[in-house]
Amino acid sequence: MTGRRATTTLWRPTGPAELALVRELDWRAWPPRLPEQPIFYPVLDEDYAVRIARDWNVKHDGAGFVTRFEVDTGFLGRYPVRQVGGRTILELWVPAEELDEFNAHVVGRIEVVHEFH
Repeated sequence: MTGRRATTTLWRPTGPAELALVRELDWRAWPPRLPEQPIFYPVLDEDYAVRIARDWNVKHDGAGFVTRFEVDTGFLGRYPVRQVGGRTILELWVPAEELDEFNAHVVGRIEVVHEFH
């Protein structure tokens, strides 16, 4: 029996510096967190990612980008969905020390779907 594994679509609002590192990783992985970044926060709602990229990243970094990527659904079960505000403000909290394993479960490429300046 052949079949594709089930994936879940996630989004990540990001600034230009992180996006450059993703590009260096051939659009297939997220870079290691900085010491002041103990958690990697992908989000489950595109609109929420747009709001962060447009309203926060542009203000702080001069540009904001929304990326979309797929992750193996079975693997994601280890990360409970966290509601951090309204009903659509949903995130996964991936500890920095688990990011390499998380990256190993990214399916396909990370793509930029929105850009703000």
